Amino acid sequence: MQRTIKQSVLELVQGDITEMETDAIVNAANAQLVMGGGVAGAIRKKGGPAIQEECNRIGGSHVGGAVITTGGNLKAKHVIHAVGPRMGEGDEDRKLKDATLNSLKIADQHHLDSISFPAISTGIFGYPLDRCARIMLSAVINYLKGETGLRRVVFCLYGEESFSAFHEELRTRGKE
Repeated sequence: MQRTIKQSVLELVQGDITEMETDAIVNAANAQLVMGGGVAGAIRKKGGPAIQEECNRIGGSHVGGAVITTGGNLKAKHVIHAVGPRMGEGDEDRKLKDATLNSLKIADQHHLDSISFPAISTGIFGYPLDRCARIMLSAVINYLKGETGLRRVVFCLYGEESFSAFHEELRTRGKE
């Protein structure tokens, strides 16, 4: 599913984010930037040790923050590590919105044309998929309505459940 917003394309795909050929992929990170399991583990495994080594040098980020590293051996040149909230920690919706927006801002600061997002915080952090879809899609759509160099934003969603939640949210939003 695709939607054009000003000069940018917003796209939903079901698949493996580590295979995306966008300038950057987003890692659903923890605040320590330790790439353990889930999306981070898959990125670490395919991208190689250079990504974690760079994360170690950076040292961490706050919840809602984002940092950029090399893409290592990935097809994407960069990984943007967005620190999403854990359910139950408080103010989760704002923190997820901030993680999404900070990722987009970093992509623009580095003059990137394209970025791929996963469904941040919906794995071990326990964030509900439908809420994640609503917040992340809203943040991206509003961002693309402003001044940006991004030409393509992809939500690369692992599994039918994630894809369906985002597809339904984008469908019900109608033409923005």
